[in-house]
Amino acid sequence: MQTLLVFFGLLILAGLGYLIYLLLQQISDLRRDVNESGGKSREEMQSRLDNISLQINKHQGLANDTIKEITERLTMLNETNKQVVGFAEQMKSLENILKNPKQRGILGEYMLETLLQNVLPPQHFEMQHKFKNGLIVDAAVFFKEMVIPIDAKFSLEKYNLMMTETDKDKRELIERDFKSDVKKRIDETSKYVQPENGTTDFAFMFIPAEGIYYNLLIYDVGSLKVNTHDLIEYAFSKRVVIVSPTSFFAYLKTVLQGLKALTIEKNALEIKKYVGDLSKHLNAYGAYMDKVGTHLGTTVSMYNQASREFKKLDKDIYKVTDGTEGGNMETLMLEKPVETFEE
Repeated sequence: MQTLLVFFGLLILAGLGYLIYLLLQQISDLRRDVNESGGKSREEMQSRLDNISLQINKHQGLANDTIKEITERLTMLNETNKQVVGFAEQMKSLENILKNPKQRGILGEYMLETLLQNVLPPQHFEMQHKFKNGLIVDAAVFFKEMVIPIDAKFSLEKYNLMMTETDKDKRELIERDFKSDVKKRIDETSKYVQPENGTTDFAFMFIPAEGIYYNLLIYDVGSLKVNTHDLIEYAFSKRVVIVSPTSFFAYLKTVLQGLKALTIEKNALEIKKYVGDLSKHLNAYGAYMDKVGTHLGTTVSMYNQASREFKKLDKDIYKVTDGTEGGNMETLMLEKPVETFEE
C-alpha cells in the first residue's frame, strides 16, 4: 500500500514538473521573440503574456482536477485495502478454528443450532440434550413423546489431505484412513439410538461441510474394503442417517411426517380398542336388560295370576252372601313384555 502511494506521489510531481517545464519554455520563447522583434508593440507583448497566463491557469486547473481524482481514488483504494485486510484476518481466524478439532466441533454445533433455530420453535429442540444414563447428544428434536438425536461430526483433516494428495498410492492410504475415521464417527453417533429412553430407532449424523457429504455419496468406498458395505449402507446398518446442511431438513420433514402418520395410526388403534370395549359393554347391558325383561315377564304373570285368584275370591263372597255382596270385582290384566330375537 505504501509503495502504491509513493508511486502516485511521484506521478503527481512528474506532472507538475512537466507543467513548469512548459511554462519556462514559453517564457524563454517570449524573451527570444522580444530580442528578435525589438520594435513590436507593447500590445502584442501583452497579448502573448495573457495567452501564457491563460494556458498556465488551464494547466493548473487540470492539475488540480487530476490531484483531486487521484486523492479520491487513493481514498477508495485505502478503504478497499482495509476490507481486504479485514477479510484476510477473518479467513485466517476461520482457518485457525478449523485447524483445532475442538473449535471445529463447536463450529459444527453452532451451524446445527442455527439451522434448528430457523425452522423449529425453541420448545421443540434442545442443544446438549442429556439422557437419563448420562450421555449428552449435540442436539435433540422433540416430537410428541419421542426424541430425535442429532450429532455433529467433522472429519476435515483427512478430507483435506485426500483432496490435495496427487500420488495415487498415498491417496488410497489417505482414503482408507478417511473412511475409517467416518466409520468411527458413525459408531459414535449410533450410541445415541436409545428407544428405551424415548428416542427414535435411528439418529442423524450431521456433517457441516457439503464437500465431505458429497464425497461420501459419490465415492465407491466399498472398493477399498474398509467395510463389506459402503459407508452409507454401513450407517444405515447402525441406524444412523448421514445428512448435510442442505439435506438435513428434507430428511427431518420426512421423519416428522412419518411420525405424525404413526401417531394417527396409533390413535386409530386406540379408537378401535375403545369401540371394542364399548361393544362389550353394550352386550353386557343387553344381557342385563334381557334378565330384567325376564323378571318383568315373571312379575306380570304372577300379577295376572294373583288378579285371577282375587276375582275368584270375589265370586265366593257373592255366593256366600246370596248376591248381596261381591260379584262385581274387575281386575286389570297386564301384558308381558314383547320378546325380540336377533336374526
